[in-house]
Amino acid sequence: MTSAIEVAPVSLDDASTDPVIRQVVRSRLIAITDQMRLALQSVSGSPTVTEASDFFTGIYLPDGAFVTMGHQVTFEAPPVGSLIRHLLGNGTRLKDGDRIIGNDPFIGALHQNDVQMCAPLIVDGELLGWAGVMAHETDIGGMDFASWSPKATEVWQEGLRIPAVKLVDGGELRQDVLDMILTASRLPDQVGLDIRAFIATLNVASERLTELSHRYGTSTVLSVMHTMVDDAEALVRARLRELPDGVVHTRDFLEHDGKQNLLFVIDCVLTKRGDSLHFDFSGSSPQANGFVNSSRAGLAGGVAGAVIPTLGFGIPWNEGLLRPVEISAPDGLVCTAVPPAPVGSATVEAVWTVSNVVSAALNRLLLASPKYAHRAQAVSSGTMATFNLSGRDRHGKVFGLHLMDPLAGGFGAFADHDGQNAAGPINAPCPSIADVEVNEQKNPLFYHYRRLAPGTGGAGRRRGGLGAEVGITVSVPQAEALVMTHGAEVPNSVGLGGGLPGSMISQRFRAGEGNAQRLGPKPGSFPMTPADLFEVSWQGGGGIGDPLDRDPADVLDDIRYGLVTRDEAQETYGVVLDGGGDAVDETATSAARRERRAARLGVEPAAVKDPLPVSEAASDDTVRLGDRLLLTRAPATGQVQVQTPEGVVLATDSTRWREGAHRFALTLPRSVGAPLHSDLTVTGWACPSTGALLAVDVHLTDQEPFHDLELDLSSLR
Repeated sequence: MTSAIEVAPVSLDDASTDPVIRQVVRSRLIAITDQMRLALQSVSGSPTVTEASDFFTGIYLPDGAFVTMGHQVTFEAPPVGSLIRHLLGNGTRLKDGDRIIGNDPFIGALHQNDVQMCAPLIVDGELLGWAGVMAHETDIGGMDFASWSPKATEVWQEGLRIPAVKLVDGGELRQDVLDMILTASRLPDQVGLDIRAFIATLNVASERLTELSHRYGTSTVLSVMHTMVDDAEALVRARLRELPDGVVHTRDFLEHDGKQNLLFVIDCVLTKRGDSLHFDFSGSSPQANGFVNSSRAGLAGGVAGAVIPTLGFGIPWNEGLLRPVEISAPDGLVCTAVPPAPVGSATVEAVWTVSNVVSAALNRLLLASPKYAHRAQAVSSGTMATFNLSGRDRHGKVFGLHLMDPLAGGFGAFADHDGQNAAGPINAPCPSIADVEVNEQKNPLFYHYRRLAPGTGGAGRRRGGLGAEVGITVSVPQAEALVMTHGAEVPNSVGLGGGLPGSMISQRFRAGEGNAQRLGPKPGSFPMTPADLFEVSWQGGGGIGDPLDRDPADVLDDIRYGLVTRDEAQETYGVVLDGGGDAVDETATSAARRERRAARLGVEPAAVKDPLPVSEAASDDTVRLGDRLLLTRAPATGQVQVQTPEGVVLATDSTRWREGAHRFALTLPRSVGAPLHSDLTVTGWACPSTGALLAVDVHLTDQEPFHDLELDLSSLR
């Protein structure tokens, strides 16, 4: 095939209808995707790939819809499809053995560091589909090492942009193209080895798909690929029909664009109707002058990064999960930036924050579903603090490190159990980080410690998982560190149903014998010597439910295991230990909790009932909206109302229950971290009778909190 590829209609007349054969082919396609992963990790020399699994492998239909994907980074499934559709749309002439490389964020990549390759899978002259691979490269050029530059004002300053170029032409490597790419990088050996790993990965896919097609027939394989996507779509649409209809409004923030400590809003309005989802990001901030933006490809990746793991449990992960999803947003927002806006840190800034708001919105719907309420989860690991290190090692050779340890943030709490410690973000379903010894062996790095950070998990009836923390220095006379994050002044791992957010990022640097200085969100580049120490703790997961509802015995276990301090137990959970610290003083704890509820109300509270069990089955007239929120029908009038377990009615004929709740200014506990960004404030919502906490809103100081959940009451049982 030497002409421009056209996607022909699927001809399945001779496709096998044997269910056994079709299941074998389906399983083989999934196995091939994993073999692609093995090939990539076997050839790559980058710890980002071999240790941290920051990559993607998948098989695509002829039109660019992904059929299979690994369980690595869910952000990265749509971008390779965008590269394929770009090739299909621009009339590129392709043939068997071609391998195309790209990394342009305004075509399909998330940012320039995410180098992607695809290959047309041509069997006996017919386009069967595509194979795709993508991975983060530590450096792809630009004005600063690692291609993340807080100083950048234009995308051209952030490294080489490759639109869509043949790197392998009919099986022959184009050495001139490879040399051009490697010359742009400060780490040509590492990038070159990864690119060869990409080629090997695509070759594995091509060989295995050819073998599979010759054995079972091209039409059978293509039919199974289409069926896999169609089946996943049918399953997720059926799941969506089990969720209530309505509108969910969520919002998150990222601070500092590398130049000014401005606050940027990612605003998401999710409208769910029947078996479809519509995400509207029109209320987000205009694009920034600095590198925190994402392109539209990043927006699609951020949505997919949350939709796939949140709704895709028990369903094969492929394009079918995204077919019910529609995304709208005008150009020129921080999440739909247009050239020449810089987008170098998109993945850990705007894209990550998009994933946060989508996750928060979907989980509010899960919480309102009797069947899936137990799966509802607070936001996990709401940011990734970036640490890059460069310089010359003891042999005088240039080295570069993109530390992946920040993936060890805390998992958000679930409605029926605590979040896992250091389990990472939901967009990396199988997170992994390198052993300390591996990082020290491959780079002139020295760990003073790497451990869980007590108190970082969001407090709640169910506690968010703890984030980890590290203290590191260098083992060469001098190196250059590049440090940046969001979430140092924003608690991105927000809670649910009265749960508190997980801790904010804490970054400190001690130069020599001096005192440790707290670093802001975008300190940028600075030198490091063996006498210096960089310390950082990462965000924990958000909590679910009022912390004063947590079983004191669970709090005592948290103290014993070093997950919560005694001060936090008393300050946040209202749990008082006896003199020996070995048991809960039940009388003092009851009094302390009552005192804290009274402080919320400003008056003496009424007695509280136990929160509603997650397992409580909803009847035809009741739906559980949270621990202490029940949507029910008044016996006398038949009106739908939201009430608490004590029978306090907060709203009638709507789910805008904040209208009847007690509002108060909430001060986050010390465990959450440093003062908030100056443009943010926190409002708590409590039962006006008992003082039980119902919700925590982090919002702009000059704007009122909004109703986050407005269900279509006619859609409820």
